Amino acid sequence: MISRLFLFIFVFVGCSENYQRQKIYHNAVVWTGESNNPRATAIVVQDQFIIFVGNDEDAFLLADENAIKIDLKGNFVTPGLIDNHVHFMSGGLQLSRIDLSRVKSKVEFQDLIAKADMELKDGVWMQGGNWDHELWGGTYPDRSWIDEVVDDRPILLDRLDGHMALANSFALSIAGITNETQDPIGGIIKRDIYGSATGILKDKAIDLCSVHIPDISAKELDDALQKATDHALSLGITQVHDMGSWSNLETYKRNYDNGNLRIRIKIYPWYENWKNLISFMQRNGSGDDWLRWDGIKGMMDGSLGSRTAWMHEPYLPYKEISPTVGIITLDDTTKFKYLLRETDKKNIQHAVHAIGDKANDWILNEYIKIKNDHGNIDRRSRVEHSQHLSASAILKFSKNGIIPSMQPYHLYDDGSWAHKRIKYDLLSRTYVFKSLIESGANLTFGSDWTVAPLDPLKGMYAAITRRTRDGKNPQGWFPKQKISIDEALRCYTINNAFAAFWENTTGTIKSGKYADFVVFSMNLIDISADELLNAKVLRTVLAGKDHIF
Repeated sequence: MISRLFLFIFVFVGCSENYQRQKIYHNAVVWTGESNNPRATAIVVQDQFIIFVGNDEDAFLLADENAIKIDLKGNFVTPGLIDNHVHFMSGGLQLSRIDLSRVKSKVEFQDLIAKADMELKDGVWMQGGNWDHELWGGTYPDRSWIDEVVDDRPILLDRLDGHMALANSFALSIAGITNETQDPIGGIIKRDIYGSATGILKDKAIDLCSVHIPDISAKELDDALQKATDHALSLGITQVHDMGSWSNLETYKRNYDNGNLRIRIKIYPWYENWKNLISFMQRNGSGDDWLRWDGIKGMMDGSLGSRTAWMHEPYLPYKEISPTVGIITLDDTTKFKYLLRETDKKNIQHAVHAIGDKANDWILNEYIKIKNDHGNIDRRSRVEHSQHLSASAILKFSKNGIIPSMQPYHLYDDGSWAHKRIKYDLLSRTYVFKSLIESGANLTFGSDWTVAPLDPLKGMYAAITRRTRDGKNPQGWFPKQKISIDEALRCYTINNAFAAFWENTTGTIKSGKYADFVVFSMNLIDISADELLNAKVLRTVLAGKDHIF
């Protein structure tokens, strides 16, 4: 074995035109993610690649005499963490916008808006938000919450799930939204008992306002990308799967071409760009190990918090809210079926948002029909969120090679109020992590940032404890669905790499793969769940480059 390793190192170094000194990371507790070599104490890196994983003695024996020796002082190492579902550019922009995610009253809401108004130039739209009405009792805000403190600039503030927003009167006027404006297909303009628009816009209705917001400059987008990247690296994230726009793809490609892309990104552009994507791939291929674009993002429905997730049965009644089973956000299901089949012919991966049980059933069945129509090839079709599943849906994932792309931190939020939306039977089939793993599905995890925090440790905590933010489920919300920390790590590493077709080069710590790994201050396997939230990222290594925190 040692002779083969020497041969690998000799061939690799001998063929390298830009030889860099090897680095030996030693005195570590390494969780590799590899079943045939699960633990190690040392990693040897040459340029961007891992060339040895094993014990310290062999590492020092095999490495060059002038190798850089990095003592990790007994700290815990995992593969680079991967987030399966982010809105990366939105996150980078949000870091510089108003944040209402912790607001618990109208007074706090208005105070922060007034402060943000003072920092903005005249005439500029105020954006951001991330508010959650469940934090102040569940009553929707209305436009007066903004108008009472700021009435001379347009303001559009998203709910944390991105499926509902609050506009002030100025923004509604710019959008031409009046009491007579009809709900768009796939959207809802909320009205009071007199039929007046309250300022609450759901799903496609948000576009009526957002389309009037001026485009962001290329420099602002580039700056936002760098801010988002810095934030991700500080949390041990080396790869993200971005549910983005065509503009986002252009931003990533521009930074890639300029040598400024510092994190691995697989982008799934919005499905309405499918023809553009096919043409783009004909000219540029599908990308490489830094940036890939061979996927599209679709959306079946809204969200549970906004009562727009598409369900088989009506939502539970609540105050003045009309009975509903949610909405399907597609303008035309026939056209959507067509584009799914046309992109499948071009080997474009599908990632479709589905939260309600009916939405999940619809897209699962459609994926199965495509497999039957076009043949059983390696598609790795994804269902983004896979949140509320019918009894028959769970086994369809593993049986048909469909990937459940889930975000466990949502459980921490939703579990405190979901009982006000849906019946117990469906609640029991919500965030069914354990059932999906036991069925053989390739369960993947992420954040849905900015809807939830980007920090993977918070996601792991939610998955292994299933505790909720109201403190009412100390043993876990539907505790039979709790998973182990080892399973959670796999969902944030190799399972995610597989979901992006990057499992051969990323996702585990293995000789020949990219040197993407993270050093933590605590051993995530051995510590308690409560201690998990106190663990810190000390070092993130991406393509052999160290980022120290």
